[in-house]
Parts: sequence; C-alpha cells; structure tokens
Amino acid sequence: MPLSEPVERALSHTRQVSCRGYKRTDGLWDIEAFLLDTKSFDMDMHEGGLLPAGAPLHEMAIRITVDLDLNILEAEAVMDHTPFRMCPNIADRFKLLKGLQIAPGFTRKTRELFGGTLGCTHLLELLGPLATTAFQATHQERQYLEDWHTGSTPPPMLNSCHSFAEDSAVVKTYWPKHYRPHDD
Repeated sequence: MPLSEPVERALSHTRQVSCRGYKRTDGLWDIEAFLLDTKSFDMDMHEGGLLPAGAPLHEMAIRITVDLDLNILEAEAVMDHTPFRMCPNIADRFKLLKGLQIAPGFTRKTRELFGGTLGCTHLLELLGPLATTAFQATHQERQYLEDWHTGSTPPPMLNSCHSFAEDSAVVKTYWPKHYRPHDD
C-alpha cells in the first residue's frame, strides 16, 4: 500500500540504511549495517570546500560478529565520508560493543556507551537496525534450538508488539503453549 499523494515538493536529503546478516562457515554470524547520506544540491562544507549534489555527506558502516545467543564477539566501525576530519577518530570506540549481548537493555547500554560526546550520532543510530538484523538473521536457527513451538522457552518476541501479544490470535496459532487469553 503506497503512501498518500504528497503536495508538490523538492528532494533535499536522502538517507539510505541497509543491513545484512551472514552465516559464517565457523557457525558465527556477521551482521553489517551501512548508512549513506546525500544531498540533492551542492553544499558548502565547513572543512573541504564544496560537496557536489549526490556525493556522500556521511558514509559509514558497523560490523558485529555474534553467536546464536546474540553475544557480540567482535565489533568494528568505519567512517569513509564525514563532514569533519575528526569524525572518524571515534570509530574505534565502537569496539566496546564486544562483550555485550543483544537482549533487553541493549539500547539503553549502547546509549550509555556511545551517546552524546562519547560517540557518533549516526553510528549510534545504526545500532538499532543492526540489532534487529542480528535477531532476524539468526531467528530460524534459534527458533529450532530453543524449541519455541513445543518447549517451555517462550519466543523472545512474545509481547514485543500487538501481533505478538500473549492474548493474540498469532500467539494462539503459532505458540499455543504461551497463549494467555485476555480477561474482559
């Protein structure tokens, strides 16, 4: 379903975020997130003169390596294009992701580690899609290992949105053991 017809307008800024999850031959998973910002007009840069329309204003990436428990075993960040020469100096700080687990509290912890002057706004913003990509990439294998359908382990997405509410038709159909009807 498309969005409604907009009023007449002119493109100013494009942000592209893409994420990929790879199963490695050693049984671990590489999860990568990329961010690219461009302008539709030539832009005067504080450092570096004129940025031509369509040229990268921001171009950066993060890769983490996780196991099936979503423990981060390795982490790296790169910043190929930034508006200021000093921006890439913070990329190595994102190695502090190593040792964290993508689990409840992950977003709070990453904001503590990389928020404000401790990090880069753009790399910090990539951590949300990176984490959900890790979850999605490993979902099928974790589902069968943890036996969400018949075992006592509830699926981790239980109560994470209205479709996965413990009283929803989806939960009743796919995880009946974890279904809890709503009392009216």
